[in-house]
Amino acid sequence: MQTTAERAAVSPTLKITGTVTDAYKRVLTDDAIAFITDLENRFGSRRRDLMKAREERQKAYDRGELPDFLEDTKDIRESDWKILGTPDDLQDRRVEITGPVDRKMMINAFNSGANVFMADFEDASSPTWDNMLNGQINGMDYARNMLKHTDPNTGKNYVMNEETATFKVRPRGWHMLEAHAEFGGEPMSASLFDFGLYIFHNARELINKGTGPYFYLPKMESHKEAKLWDDVFTYAEEFLGLKHGTIKATVLIETLPAAFEMDEILHALKDHIVGLNCGRWDYIFSYIKRIGKSADYLLPDRSQVVMGEAFLKAYSLLLIKTCHRRGAHAMGGMAAQIPVKNDEAANEIAFNKVRADKDREASFGHDGTWVAHPGMVATAKEVFDSLMKGPNQIHRLREDLEITREDLLAPHKGQATENGVRENIRVGIQYTAAWLEGRGAVPLYNLMEDAATAEISRTQIWQQLLHSAELADGRTVTKDMIHELYDDELAQMKESLGQDKFENSRLAEAGELFLELAFADELEEFLTTPAYARIQ
Repeated sequence: MQTTAERAAVSPTLKITGTVTDAYKRVLTDDAIAFITDLENRFGSRRRDLMKAREERQKAYDRGELPDFLEDTKDIRESDWKILGTPDDLQDRRVEITGPVDRKMMINAFNSGANVFMADFEDASSPTWDNMLNGQINGMDYARNMLKHTDPNTGKNYVMNEETATFKVRPRGWHMLEAHAEFGGEPMSASLFDFGLYIFHNARELINKGTGPYFYLPKMESHKEAKLWDDVFTYAEEFLGLKHGTIKATVLIETLPAAFEMDEILHALKDHIVGLNCGRWDYIFSYIKRIGKSADYLLPDRSQVVMGEAFLKAYSLLLIKTCHRRGAHAMGGMAAQIPVKNDEAANEIAFNKVRADKDREASFGHDGTWVAHPGMVATAKEVFDSLMKGPNQIHRLREDLEITREDLLAPHKGQATENGVRENIRVGIQYTAAWLEGRGAVPLYNLMEDAATAEISRTQIWQQLLHSAELADGRTVTKDMIHELYDDELAQMKESLGQDKFENSRLAEAGELFLELAFADELEEFLTTPAYARIQ
């Protein structure tokens, strides 16, 4: 068998342009770099072709076509088959906690009492070079029982409990690039960079710990994109000498096209997949992005786009039915609420919202759920414990459900309001500023927000401008109105922070970017793409 270096030698080399500290050399070894070079050489062109296919599909949507179940994969949907299987430590996933790859936050998440912790290189992390490399170091230390931390400001020590959550990692999505690793003069796939380094360094150590290399896969739009991941997994297993099917993944269904290909995505990854998850916030963003040029799909205020109604309810139920038929876990979505200090009434509202959300999910038939804060783990677990007596409820096949194309496209009823527009401006700018400053999980107004929030915020305003949406008070959304509300919101931020803090932040820069994207003639695929150019 060729060594990693020998395989990579036949292809263009990978140039690391980011600073390589002594600590980073532990991650960026010659063999590890050769392995990710090999991955990019083998799979990079397919990834680029799939991104072009997204563009072509969007052109069809812009012409008025709508997503639908695929005719040429009907046999996959109608035939009987199941996924290969689920490891013991992923059978009970009733509460999963997610968060960035920050060392202290990772330890807190591991110790939170959740069944699973997903460390997020994607939406909950700003992809600075330092964040991404330190995240890899933290993953390596976890696999080797070395994860601990001392806060340099307080001197507080953070150590892992005797029992901790099962570990999953979410690499960045297929659309993202790693600008500090150039292959043939171009940035390589961020997905392959994140996955390749993690699996190369940690697969054996994780297996020796009694667990395995487990992943969450984001932002996919088709079963062909899932098949690419499956081929990457199979190649990595062969190269590292792992048994086929060792790598396990859960796919986030967080794009509208993917909701019409859930069976196909499970089938494409069937030896490696263990479930699907309702990535609700990105799903709303995708709904607007993919079909929002039609006024028939104009959405009301974000606060009115709730999981128990319209297209969100339909896709949640279809996900459950699809997964359970195939023997896979059907995971619910994120409760973004966080505990509210010094305000008992607001705190009670937050916890009640989590209880209601988790009650709906468990009652529908989901096998588990997501929370964003350790303080919400016990509440979510209490609800699932009361309604789900076994480790999961895959036995609930939900054959009573018949979800149609029309159900999956049905918009929420409601109105747009000035308060809703203001909230989108305020939250969108504040989140984007934090992202530019290197933080991807940001507490705002009693919610833990990630990149999906900013995406919804700017796409809703873009859609409202496109269709000259009417607010509840009868006014029409115009650029002049947005400018006026923007100026007022920015002035309030400046007053709240003070002149010095405001000028030392990146709020003004974030605001300019936010307006640029909201006013664009064509909707930018991802806010994080132009934003990434500002943090390199």
